[in-house]
Amino acid sequence: MSTELVVYFIAGIFAFNSLPHLVTGISGNKHMTPFGKDSAATLNVLWGFLNIAISVLLLNFTQSGIRFPSAMDTVAVFLLGGLIMSLMDANLFSNPNAKMPWWK
Repeated sequence: MSTELVVYFIAGIFAFNSLPHLVTGISGNKHMTPFGKDSAATLNVLWGFLNIAISVLLLNFTQSGIRFPSAMDTVAVFLLGGLIMSLMDANLFSNPNAKMPWWK
């Protein structure tokens, strides 16, 4: 497996993790971040944008840069990273007693 595929996978994780934070933050609602269970909407927007920035930064380390990759395997691995992160978020955020592992 190519190291570049791992970078696409991790970039997908960060890109798709930004979605719930941006949507919730832009909607003006509180949502869970690593900084607290009921983080303010503005903090969620900032956290979402940081996730997007990390994703774009990671994509810059690939041979194709942030252009649309021509090989379907890189797109598939990117989307797989996003799917796994989205499923993990959905499971965590749908639990009313959810908390980050480091919260006591």
